[in-house]
Amino acid sequence: MRYSFGGDEHIFVEVDESMSLEAFFKALFITNAVRDKAIDGVTEICPANASFQIKYDPDKISPDDMLAELKSLEASAASAPSVIETRIFEFPVYYQDPWTHETLMRFRDRHQDPNASDLEYAARINNKASVQAFIDAHAGAPWFVSMVGFVSGLPFLYQMVDRPRQLEVPKYLRPRTDTPKLTVGYGGCFTAIYSVRGAGGYQMFGITPVPIYDPKSEVDYISDDTMCLFRPGDIVKFKSVDRAHYDHVTEQVAAGRFAPKMKPVTFSLDDFNADIDGYNKKLEGVLDA
Repeated sequence: MRYSFGGDEHIFVEVDESMSLEAFFKALFITNAVRDKAIDGVTEICPANASFQIKYDPDKISPDDMLAELKSLEASAASAPSVIETRIFEFPVYYQDPWTHETLMRFRDRHQDPNASDLEYAARINNKASVQAFIDAHAGAPWFVSMVGFVSGLPFLYQMVDRPRQLEVPKYLRPRTDTPKLTVGYGGCFTAIYSVRGAGGYQMFGITPVPIYDPKSEVDYISDDTMCLFRPGDIVKFKSVDRAHYDHVTEQVAAGRFAPKMKPVTFSLDDFNADIDGYNKKLEGVLDA
């Protein structure tokens, strides 16, 4: 692990140079340990994909003492249990929707392939025979929420397949100034759901009708305490839906009669690594139970 100071109030810790579930679990263990230890002076704990950052009050704990606390936790992280109690969600996605398509066409001058849509480009560079084959791969396996942030409520999701099958798509050459709210985007090895409308650089594949960020406390299934649906460690299974299904869910959301399908689940990293496809089927079975 690499440690670096950010001014006199932050320590940034890089767990690994590349994202993996092993790196995520190590970061999660240490950040949870910092929280549980209630170290005097710690004011914020910010877990990320394969790293984390700690903010502290240097008048209460010196930078060197804070660093020593974190290094002491690193040793115990190597033997930490790889099992967490979490949640699995089913999330409908309207792929190739008209709203993200209209947006992406306005920004073709910022894209690697101005003559193709984002999905067409993604399918080609991932050696998929068609756009539908790429969509099937995107929706075919669960995704692990490794971080929530950058924009309030926005989840970064890591595909739960072995590395040779992971989809990879670069970000736009230059960011857009507009992205529809609840766009399902992709950059590097991460899918993201844009919690609000705004600028963005991820490829746009579709849109979900399900709100994930609720600053006005209008959505019953989102906690008023966090205002955000997702938290690190959650698992998401995307479901490809058509326009009629999208419109139906949108109407249900507006009427306050919708909540995404969600079930509690125990996730074991060791069992997942032993049989990735079989374990994913078990997770999906939890949703159908």
